[in-house]
Amino acid sequence: MAIVDLVNAGEQQQQAAKRQEEDGEREYYCRRGVRHLCDSGITKLPGRYVLPASDRPGQDAAVGSVKLPVVDLARLRVPSERAAVLRTLDAACREYGFFQVVNHGIDGEVVSGMLDVARRFFDLPFEVRKRYMSPDVRAPVRYGTSFNQVNDAVLCWRDFLKLVCMPLATVVPSWPDAPVDLRGVASAYAEANQRVFMEVMEAALEAMGVSGAALLEDLTEGSQIMTVNCYPECPQPELTLGMPPHSDYGFLTLVLQDEVEGLQVMHAGDWLTVEPLPGSFVVNVGDHLEILSNGLYRSVLHRVRVNGRRPRVSVASFHSVAAERVVGPAPELVDERNPRRYMDTDFATFLAYLASAVGNHKSFLHSRRLF
Repeated sequence: MAIVDLVNAGEQQQQAAKRQEEDGEREYYCRRGVRHLCDSGITKLPGRYVLPASDRPGQDAAVGSVKLPVVDLARLRVPSERAAVLRTLDAACREYGFFQVVNHGIDGEVVSGMLDVARRFFDLPFEVRKRYMSPDVRAPVRYGTSFNQVNDAVLCWRDFLKLVCMPLATVVPSWPDAPVDLRGVASAYAEANQRVFMEVMEAALEAMGVSGAALLEDLTEGSQIMTVNCYPECPQPELTLGMPPHSDYGFLTLVLQDEVEGLQVMHAGDWLTVEPLPGSFVVNVGDHLEILSNGLYRSVLHRVRVNGRRPRVSVASFHSVAAERVVGPAPELVDERNPRRYMDTDFATFLAYLASAVGNHKSFLHSRRLF
């Protein structure tokens, strides 16, 4: 019996040592991020980033590419054309959950300036960038890595800078002061992006037939979070992802991306690569809007692939109501034939979920469903 106990004790010590080594390795990667790894000249993907075989994107591209429906805001502003644009928007939100916005009215220099300052931030020495590193998902300014680095079983090939944007005048002084023009460029972009969001959100409510005056007023004092993403060249892109399949919290997400492909949308069971459209925003329905629409509009799964040739930069702006505001299905969209499908939710519920769970594969939205 004593011999068996000694063997078991030895095995337990070995397992504990292995866990300690794995935890140390994970801590190393989470404290440095993938840009640091890429700059170090690695030629093989570290094991912490290798997905299980069933989750890997593989050697091939997606089944195909997709040209998302286009919502032209210039036409939306013309009274005689507004109804036609609303029909396009409505169909896109029902079928794809994604669309492209063109002629949004934001000056080209503001858009290109945002992408430029994003690249220059990630080009800064690691010692400068790491000042803003934090694993806390609630931090208003946060430089981080992966998707949900505290709980990700496998790390993602992505670094990011998260900036809370409201109230803008209050939060900007806490943003990084390098590059020296980051605060000015990013704040101008965030302010313009909020205006586009409000215009598109008003149109979506009109298309659904929902009275949205009170909601729109709440959104003017709501939540805007901007995430600046960096996906460096990856030595083995077929083994990992920049972001796993997930849906977005909030009402709408407006994504500015460079010319490098990577964003993929799940449609009819296939992963389709979104073709970049210069100067446009890729807009997707978030969990809040699916809940508000009582399932009429779709917050769909999407992911990001990486490549071994070129880095990719994108800027995602997530828009919703204030953290304490509760969101539920619109009364106009609930009746005997269309019963209520979702529980009410708020941002605190989402943050608690994010801090305690993996948070991918759209399981937060599924957790709010009644049936």
